Amino acid sequence: MNSTAHSTRTTDLQQLIEEIVDTGFTGLTLRVNDEFGEWVGSAGLAQLDGTAKPPVDGHVRIGSNTKTFTATLVLQLVAEGRIELDTAVVEYLPEFEIDPRVTVRMLLQHTSGIFNFTGEYFEDGTVVPGIASTIAGKEWVDNRFKTYLPEELVRLALSKPARFEPGADWSYSNTNYVIARLLIEKVTGRTYADEMQRLVLGPLGLTGTVAPTTQSEVPQPHAHGYYRYEVDGQEQIVDVTAHNPSWISSGGDMISTSKDLHIFLTALLSGKLLPAPLLAEMCTPEGKVGYGLGVFVQKTPAGDTIITHNGGAAGHAALMFSTPDGAKTLTATINYVDDAALSLSAPFQEALGRLVNAVFGE
Repeated sequence: MNSTAHSTRTTDLQQLIEEIVDTGFTGLTLRVNDEFGEWVGSAGLAQLDGTAKPPVDGHVRIGSNTKTFTATLVLQLVAEGRIELDTAVVEYLPEFEIDPRVTVRMLLQHTSGIFNFTGEYFEDGTVVPGIASTIAGKEWVDNRFKTYLPEELVRLALSKPARFEPGADWSYSNTNYVIARLLIEKVTGRTYADEMQRLVLGPLGLTGTVAPTTQSEVPQPHAHGYYRYEVDGQEQIVDVTAHNPSWISSGGDMISTSKDLHIFLTALLSGKLLPAPLLAEMCTPEGKVGYGLGVFVQKTPAGDTIITHNGGAAGHAALMFSTPDGAKTLTATINYVDDAALSLSAPFQEALGRLVNAVFGE
């Protein structure tokens, strides 16, 4: 890339992330790795009452990007011969009496129909509540240091009616990935965190990535996440950077950095973590929304395929996008003021589209 083109790219990307922050986010960092090298930028604030930008290598709660790590771990155990994708989950975890039609593959692809313990949202606007998650407002804030056991979350979900017959439809459910966590621990006899370190974090040298379980603090450096709710008509904004993430468990509890997410995504899609047949299965989407096994498989308007996942958790969010070969990646971290109404969800989706178009083309 010549110096003029490099300057234009830098200006365009920096302007874009500043425009995105101006739509209501507190701060954003962006990391792009492509044929021109690496570009890293930051915009907005690390803290509402400060002046510093978010640290470009700062730690962030990555929310549902955790699912891509968890699915990778399950598939690595498939490669080791400890798990079979099309075996009934109940054969591995008989103590939960899960519908025998639910397979491991259905967990990873969100086609199990099992109730989402953070609440089910239906097309007609009906909501069936689950635990006091971030959609619960003050109740979540007041209980944000409470410890939930994974087994507790799963039993709650299984006490509710299934959303649909196993394999009959698609619906995003955090429960699927908490069951996957218990499956990993059952077949290995080791903790989820230990297996993640053995098979993913250790081999890739991801020293900025943590599977925290109940650890409430985010390692330094980090930007701050906030939560907004009302009491007697008065708005309250609370710094919730520190909280016990066991309420979401392996549906979204991990902490990472944009650099580590780039390393992970590149390694995964270039075949360094999974045998080619299992990577191909991971990136084969179901028909309704294009979800593979722990990843979304999407098309750009130009018809190019991108592999992606994103996630948010209590004022922190992370984005992961890549070409199918891992050669071009976009990873980003966001800090913002969250609330039960998910008031930033529309700007969040718009931000995704603008970032993807800027990096992967119209």
